[in-house]
Amino acid sequence: MADRLFAWSMSTCAFLVVLSLLWVLGDVVTEGLPHISWTFLFSAPENAGRAGGIAPILVSTFWILLIALVVALPIGLSVAVWLSEFAPVNSRFANNTGIVLDILAGVPSIVYGLFGNAFFSIYLGMGFSLLSGGLTLACMILPIFVRTCESGLRAVNNDWRRGALSLGMTKSAAIWHIILPGARPALVAGLILGLGRATAETAALLYTSGYVDRMPGSLLDSGRALSVHIYDLSMNVTGGDTAAYASALVLVILIMTLSILAQGMVDRWFKRRLVVS
Repeated sequence: MADRLFAWSMSTCAFLVVLSLLWVLGDVVTEGLPHISWTFLFSAPENAGRAGGIAPILVSTFWILLIALVVALPIGLSVAVWLSEFAPVNSRFANNTGIVLDILAGVPSIVYGLFGNAFFSIYLGMGFSLLSGGLTLACMILPIFVRTCESGLRAVNNDWRRGALSLGMTKSAAIWHIILPGARPALVAGLILGLGRATAETAALLYTSGYVDRMPGSLLDSGRALSVHIYDLSMNVTGGDTAAYASALVLVILIMTLSILAQGMVDRWFKRRLVVS
């Protein structure tokens, strides 16, 4: 009886999680799908976003995401590899680095926005720009990406490391061909979590990338991300709820598409590594 009650409780919790997701998605799809069209996707906003489309907003969002990922992924993966493979056991510096990363992962996004505005926008003279927004998002996703990748690397069986070294492989080759492919699920999870947080971020971008809804001409131009556009339509524009729902649906589809593409790219990359090795 106790086992059946426990299994029923776990199944109920899983059902509630799936139901909540379907509830949110159903609401967004029901309200936003009728407003989706090619004109909406490939035209500029008009009448404060009530009419027209979101083409400049999509371009700004892609540039901000690209900057954030190009900066955060190599740095984050390098830090994770150092913490799991090269840092001395019980190293005070490594332990303090982990504590700092945990604290940074819990810092509110508005604080990152204020930091990005003070450092990137004002101190470095980038102003309200896509570059400021992308670099601020890179700072945001670094902690969670590093900790997720580090946990995955530490979970790889030590027998793999000893086997690679016994075969004469250098430590760098063992990490490249054995350890990283072994930690693939954690790397994919860290990448998807970082993508999700960066794509849906609003508060930090209000202070860094700006509010302008025109097509950006360069990385130093201000641009409105999709999440900021949704916030503006729902909070500041009377009669903008329909366009806000449609933009939210596009954002959900964008996050799902990027997550699937990221997982596919990582899988293909690791398959090539395994073939080469």
